[in-house]
Amino acid sequence: MEAACTPLNLTLSDVAALARVQRPVVSMWRKRSAGSAQPFPAPTALEAGRELFDADQVGAWLEATGRGNNAEARNDAAAFAAPATRDQREIFNALTSLLALKVLTGRQLAPLGTDQLLDVGDECDPDDHLLYSELEALRDELPALASYADRLTDSSYSAPAAFEGLLADRFRTGLRELADTALTASALSLVAAAATALAATLDGRPVFVDPTAGGGDLLVAVVREHADAAPVSVLVTDDDGAAARLLRRRLAVHGADTGRVNTWSEDGLAISGPAVHVAQYPSPGNPTATAEEILAGIEDVVLQMDDAQRAVLIAPARVLSSPLTGPAGNLRGDLLRSGRVRAIIQLPPGLLKAKPRELQALWILGPSFAEVPIVDRWTMAADLSTRQLTQDVSQDLVSDVVASMGDRWTLRAHSFRFARLIPTRSLLASKGPLVPAAAPAATRARAGAESALRIDELLRSGNFGSTEAGLMVEPVGAPAATGTAKIEDLLRAGTLRYIKGNRIPEATATTPDGTRLLGPADLLNPHTAPRRYIDLLDFAAGNPSGRLTEPGDVVFCTSPRPAALVDMQGGSAVVFPARVLRIDAGDPGGLLPDVVAADINALPGADKSWRQWRLRRVPDAQRNQLDASLARLQHGQHLARERLKRLEELATLITDGVAGGSLTLTDPSTKLAEPQTKGIQ
Repeated sequence: MEAACTPLNLTLSDVAALARVQRPVVSMWRKRSAGSAQPFPAPTALEAGRELFDADQVGAWLEATGRGNNAEARNDAAAFAAPATRDQREIFNALTSLLALKVLTGRQLAPLGTDQLLDVGDECDPDDHLLYSELEALRDELPALASYADRLTDSSYSAPAAFEGLLADRFRTGLRELADTALTASALSLVAAAATALAATLDGRPVFVDPTAGGGDLLVAVVREHADAAPVSVLVTDDDGAAARLLRRRLAVHGADTGRVNTWSEDGLAISGPAVHVAQYPSPGNPTATAEEILAGIEDVVLQMDDAQRAVLIAPARVLSSPLTGPAGNLRGDLLRSGRVRAIIQLPPGLLKAKPRELQALWILGPSFAEVPIVDRWTMAADLSTRQLTQDVSQDLVSDVVASMGDRWTLRAHSFRFARLIPTRSLLASKGPLVPAAAPAATRARAGAESALRIDELLRSGNFGSTEAGLMVEPVGAPAATGTAKIEDLLRAGTLRYIKGNRIPEATATTPDGTRLLGPADLLNPHTAPRRYIDLLDFAAGNPSGRLTEPGDVVFCTSPRPAALVDMQGGSAVVFPARVLRIDAGDPGGLLPDVVAADINALPGADKSWRQWRLRRVPDAQRNQLDASLARLQHGQHLARERLKRLEELATLITDGVAGGSLTLTDPSTKLAEPQTKGIQ
C-alpha cells in the first residue's frame, strides 16, 4: 500500500522563488486576492514567527490564477518546500540517504513501507558507511519522507539535481558547517579545472582524493568536469562523521566510482600510484580549524606524496600566503622546504560565500625535484586578488599551473600570463607576503619612445590652444624603476592620511549654494552628476566631528566600483561611503594627487580591498613639472567641456525654436545683400 504524502510547507520567500517573482509581489497577491473568488491559501502553521503554507494548495492556486512566471509551479512545488516534521538536520540526512537509495536501486521508494525501506538500505549499505544509520534514525517517518523524495526527484527532474537542490538550501536550513565552507561556482570551477588538467599529465588513470572530511563540493565539481568521460575514480576518508558520510552519499548519487577504499592507516594518509589530491581547508568536517591544524592536514598530504601525485588545495590566504609567525609559520616553512609546493596563488575576494571579504589562496603541490639543491629551488607565485575569475583568466591560470610542474627548461619554454618564478629561499627568508602583489593596470604603460611619438602626433594634429602649447617630452634611454607602494604601507609611514566620510541624510542637501557634497555619484560621474550642497551650519550641527576636504585631497569610493577624483578647491563635505586620502605635504613620498586618482580609476571593478591598492610614485625631479602640465591640460579639458555645453545648448534652442515655429533660419549671405538692394531701388 502506498504511503501517505507528508505535508509540505512553503514560506512566502519560497513561494516567490517557486513563482519566479520578487518577495513583495507575493504579499501583494495575498492582499489583492483576499476578497476575490480565489483568495491566496491561508497559512497552515507558524514557525519561529514565519507563516507556513501548504505547498500543494499554493501550487494549485498559482496554476488556477496564472500568477507568476512559472507555468510548472504546481509540479515544481515540492522542490521549493520542506516536510512538516521535527528536526531539519535529521530530515536532511534522511532525505539525502533516500535519494542515494533511489540511485543505487533505480526504483520508486513511495510504495515501500518502513521495514522494506530499511531492508533495501541494508542491502545497499551493509557496512553502514553512508546511509543506513540516517534511515534508522527516522524509521517512523520513512514512508512519508520516501514519498517526498520521489516527488522532489520528479520536480527536480533527477535525483542528483534534487540532492544538489537540498545542499543549495544549506544557508536557510541551518547546516552551519556546510554553509560556512561553501565556495562560489567560479572557485569550484577553477579548482576542478586545475585538478583535471594536472590529472591529464599523469601516467595511467589517476584517482582523485579528498583527504579531509569534506562535504564534497570540490569532488563533485571534478566529477562534473568529467561528465562526458568515463566515471571518475575517487577516494575519501574512512571518517564516520556526518560530513564524511554526506560526502559518500553525494558521490553515490553522482555515480562516481568510489569503490570505498580505506584512505587512512594508523600512520596517516596512505595513497599509492597516480593521484590528485583536491581539498578545502577548513573543511565541513572541521569548520573551525586553526592555522596550525590546516597546515598539519596539508603536511599529511605532503609526507605521503611521491612524484606521481599532485594536489590542488584551497584555504584562507592568511594561512597559505600572508605573513605568518609562531608555530604555524615554522610549519609552513617546513612545507616550503619540502619542495612540493610548486605554486602559490592569491585569489580574489568573494569566493567564500559566508565570508566574502576573506581572501583565499591556492597551493599546487607536485614533484619535489630532490636532485636540485634547496638554494636553487623555485616556486611559482601569482596574484589574482584584483581580478575576476572569468573564463579566460581561469584558463590561462590553469595553463600556468600545469607549466609549474616542469623543470627549469620547461618553465623557460612557457609564457606565463600571471605567474612569476621566485627562489624558494626568498620565500623562506621573507617576513612579508609570499605572493608579490601584481602591478596595477595603470602601470602597464607604453614604451617611452612609442608614447613620445604619439604625444607629438596629438600635439601637431589636435588643433590645441595655448593651454597645451609648450608641452614637450622625450623618451628615457634607461627607464628608472619608480616603483609602487600599497596604501596600507603609505598610511603606516605617514605619507598618506585616511579620513572617513560623513553620514549626511539626503534630505539635508540643498541645491542653490553652500558647502559642496561629494559622494559616490560625484566620483562615478564627475562631469554629469548634479551638484549638491549643504549649509555649513547644518553640516556642523549634524556632524560635530566632521571634517571638510583640503585642496589636493583625493576623494574615493569602492562601491559599486573603485572611483576617485581630486578636490582641487577643497572645502567640500565627503558623504560616506566615499572617503578621503590626504597626501602629506611635507613628505609626499613621490605621490601626486592626480596620479593617485588615475591609479584608483584604472582598477578592476571587483577590487574592493582599498588598503591593498598599489599607487605609483613620481620621481621628485618630475613632480612639479607633471603637476603643472596636468593642471594646464585639465584647464583645457574644462574649457572644452564648457564649449561643448554651449554648443549643445545652441543646438537645443535652434531645434526647439524652428520645430516649434518661433524661429526661422535665414541664409546669412541673403541678409547681407538685402540693404544694398533696397538702397538701389
